[in-house]
Amino acid sequence: MELRVLVVDDDFMVARLHSVCVDRAPGFRTAGVAHTGAEAVARAAELNPDLVLLDLYLPDAPGLDVLRRIREARPRTDFLVISAATDAETVREAQRAGVVNYLIKPFEQAELRARLRHYRAAHVAMAGAPDTAQSDVDRLFPAPERGRGAAPLPKGLSAPTAALVETALRARAPEDLSASECAADTGLSRVSARRYLEHFAEAGRAEVHLKYGTTGRPERRYTWRH
Repeated sequence: MELRVLVVDDDFMVARLHSVCVDRAPGFRTAGVAHTGAEAVARAAELNPDLVLLDLYLPDAPGLDVLRRIREARPRTDFLVISAATDAETVREAQRAGVVNYLIKPFEQAELRARLRHYRAAHVAMAGAPDTAQSDVDRLFPAPERGRGAAPLPKGLSAPTAALVETALRARAPEDLSASECAADTGLSRVSARRYLEHFAEAGRAEVHLKYGTTGRPERRYTWRH
């Protein structure tokens, strides 16, 4: 299943970079690019994309107004906001509008790739299914921590980076990944990625198993626990 993406950004170079990232993500293809709100609405009507990467600062219209205009005509289209807008009210308004994710500029391309992987995993899990399991729902809506709360992060680990590694794990589920693969998905170093993966394993939020090769130490591979 190939997901068609419309990239909307007033900066031609930024739009091109996003398009390259989309085309390199497995299961995605850039269907078109728009640089204004009016162009975005017209291209969405023409292309019927599955997902719109939407900048909120457009020269002719607020991005969220563009979102509403597109969704009014095409309610099945999803939106991933990519913007420099950081004020809390804008983020909340985007959330209320139903965006699937919100990525603040500037960012590493690995962060966009991780969010695309998460979106695709959720989309595939729900496609054509008459009923859903809790694990399928959790791919759309991250599950709250159970019990008394999440295990505290060890010294030296940060909540934003932990969330990024969690997204990479969730995107792979039910498949596993290694520290090297996690590093590639998130833009972290292999050592940092492994620290976060080991934390999730110790907290019971990820499972770890060993993959034995022909030589050397066995590879540790991690799977998100739903």
